Amino acid sequence: MSTATLPVIDVRTIEPRQRHALIFSTFQSLAAHEAMELVNDHDPRPLYHQFQAQYPGRFAWDYVEAGPETWRVRITRLAPAGGCCGGCGGH
Repeated sequence: MSTATLPVIDVRTIEPRQRHALIFSTFQSLAAHEAMELVNDHDPRPLYHQFQAQYPGRFAWDYVEAGPETWRVRITRLAPAGGCCGGCGGH
């Protein structure tokens, strides 16, 4: 996926009660092998654990920048086990 079209969610600009819904809906809209980027003012490690609980084995979590003032994480939607082509968005 081209970084020019990579969805970026800067949670620093979003009301706290709306953040996780936006993050998870954006992730769900990704096709297999597409990614989004999350920007935060602290390590979003608790969110990683939520992804582990909801999408075990179906995402990759890669730190692009790890503080001390800004954290950026690339979250990639992986293809389901069995070799999905991605045409259905991995649903």
